[in-house]
Amino acid sequence: METFQDHYQAMMKAIAQYAPYTDLQSVERAVRYADEKHKGQKRKDGSPYIIHPLAVAEIVAEIGLDTDAILAALLHDCIEDTDASFDDIAAQFGQTVAELVEGVTKLTRVEFSTLEEQQVENLRKLFMAMSKDIRVVLIKICDRLHNQRTMEYQTRAKQISKSMETMDIYAPLAHRLGMQKIKWELEDSALQYLDPDGYKELMAYLDAHKEEAEVFMESIQTRISERLSSVGIPCSISGRIKHVYSIYRKMKSQGKTIDELYDLYAFRVIVDSISDCYNVLGHIHEMFNLLPGRFKDYISTPKPNMYQSLHTTVIGDQGIPFEVQIRTKEMHETAEYGVAAHWKYKQGIESGNEKEFEWVRRLLEGQQETDAEDYIHSLKVDMFDDEVFVFTPRGKVISLPAGSTPIDFAYAIHSGVGNTMIGAKVNNRIASYDVQLHNGDIVEILTSKSAKGPSRDWLSICQSNQARSKIKQWFKREKREENIVRGRASFEGELRRMNISPLLLQNEELLPQLLRKLSFESMDDMYAAIGYGGLTAIKAVGKIREDLLKASRSSSAKETGRVLEISQPVRQSRHKDSGVVVEDIDSCMIKFSRCCTPVPGDDIVGFITKGYGVSIHRKDCPNAKAASDPRQAGRWVKVAWLTEDEKPFATTLEATAEDRDGLLFDIAASLTSLRVRTREITGKDLPGGKCQFTITFEVKDVSELSSVMNKIRGISGMLQVKRGQN
Repeated sequence: METFQDHYQAMMKAIAQYAPYTDLQSVERAVRYADEKHKGQKRKDGSPYIIHPLAVAEIVAEIGLDTDAILAALLHDCIEDTDASFDDIAAQFGQTVAELVEGVTKLTRVEFSTLEEQQVENLRKLFMAMSKDIRVVLIKICDRLHNQRTMEYQTRAKQISKSMETMDIYAPLAHRLGMQKIKWELEDSALQYLDPDGYKELMAYLDAHKEEAEVFMESIQTRISERLSSVGIPCSISGRIKHVYSIYRKMKSQGKTIDELYDLYAFRVIVDSISDCYNVLGHIHEMFNLLPGRFKDYISTPKPNMYQSLHTTVIGDQGIPFEVQIRTKEMHETAEYGVAAHWKYKQGIESGNEKEFEWVRRLLEGQQETDAEDYIHSLKVDMFDDEVFVFTPRGKVISLPAGSTPIDFAYAIHSGVGNTMIGAKVNNRIASYDVQLHNGDIVEILTSKSAKGPSRDWLSICQSNQARSKIKQWFKREKREENIVRGRASFEGELRRMNISPLLLQNEELLPQLLRKLSFESMDDMYAAIGYGGLTAIKAVGKIREDLLKASRSSSAKETGRVLEISQPVRQSRHKDSGVVVEDIDSCMIKFSRCCTPVPGDDIVGFITKGYGVSIHRKDCPNAKAASDPRQAGRWVKVAWLTEDEKPFATTLEATAEDRDGLLFDIAASLTSLRVRTREITGKDLPGGKCQFTITFEVKDVSELSSVMNKIRGISGMLQVKRGQN
């Protein structure tokens, strides 16, 4: 087991090497303070908790941040996990350090209705802090990196949920900040827990081909080095196999085996100047055959995260394709560590380049008007790896998420342009609103002062959070009465679908309680939010469903209407530990069949087994057809659910979908958003580019199961969702 001293020495070594101007006396005080505050606390592996802050501070030092950031890394869990307060830290280490710690601290002391909402609020707080001081998110990413490095000590459920969050949020954040080295480690570590079999297969392949890969890379490096040396271009050259998740994602998205992938190998040439970059490119293309369409110039058109480099993919004499990246030393520092590479405080500069962090403000735009699920979705889109670079007619470059349309382009220019848009031209040709834009397209937006504003259909066409937020803001401002009518119809329709009478909303004692849970001052405000798209009817009903059901049970059917059809249970002994009652049998063992996984609300029947008590089947289960066999009649018995029991039951779904990258993550995220406890998810490939997942999870009744099925059916590319039946 690693010790305090091991991590302390590693941190001090990193500070000496990467952050030599650090105030070491302040660091020593922060170490003692954190050690005292965390005394007695242990990590999952049994080591003292102080090891985690030391490890995070080491990573923060490695990316070259300043004294305040290192102190905040050492203290980052004190407010959350100890009796230390903001004022205590400010008094001892300064206001700036206290604000950094506060920015990193999670919102663990606020109650939210769903885990998804909690995640969204944490992210919103993180982005608000980022807009004031970018070091907050740099420390947070370092914190997550160390947590991923020690994920082996967590439960399987925690490994999946945390790794999914890492893949969806923290790796894209690292990418957006240009921290490629950390991004790669985050992705590889998360993949190790999200698809352990796939990860092991890839690692086994890479290990088996390690020697031949090293021989190949050494020969290519030697050829390039000798050529550039002969023409007097000083450089350093390195080769590597691309990181595991990059290979994994390409295999999944392209439907190929690892042997069929291009550019499995990457070589990096680092030179002194930009002119040398283009000179080296000419020599590379002279030495090797260029693969058409595989050249990218990120020097003349940098990525939004400040990344600059020349990329070209070529094929050598051995017929093996490989990528060559050419950049200067300064570009390389930025590529490895992003914004941290030329940290403004480290350089003594008071203000950074505001344009570099425009995307942070875009993520904050309209955030309070956005439903939690939509916000998470838009976050993934806006921070995803791929962007398209398109031009205005005057030559200004606009960066948009991959898959963006003219609608996204219009709102990226200005909300006034989007709201008055009546058409678009792409490359001087009239284009439809839903056409996908590509790199290099020249886009012109046609506007009119008499335009009636955006269409609601645009919400399903646009890709960026910026466009979606601005469209929703317009509908909220301009169409309140219409929104109330639409929202009320949608909300009451969802109530009826759940067999709940809308008449319950007229209960004057119940209404204030419902509005508190919904966080609205009036029902009209909620209807308006549903109408303009800030909230879905399904989520609104989900928040107050239990209150409505409770009210319906305590009220007479005459006052509220019949809310639920409650069947009369069979009269005999109640087996409370199993959640069912069995006719004419006072005491017996109950088990639920795996062939059809019944849950409360299903029509069920019992079968008396030999030595295992009564097995419960759904009536539509193929195995239950034997109930009509006269020879088995004596072994089938009537059973019923204990309606007041809240015990969860395991059930299984089979989900068939078009295979795509990220599908497993979306399924797991949907289950998490419904607070469903997932036991197991297994998958297999099907012919024709399809795949099938078998999902085992726990629900309280068939109504909750129906909600889960509807949620999964709504996932992009989903073809069929049905109850599992062996």
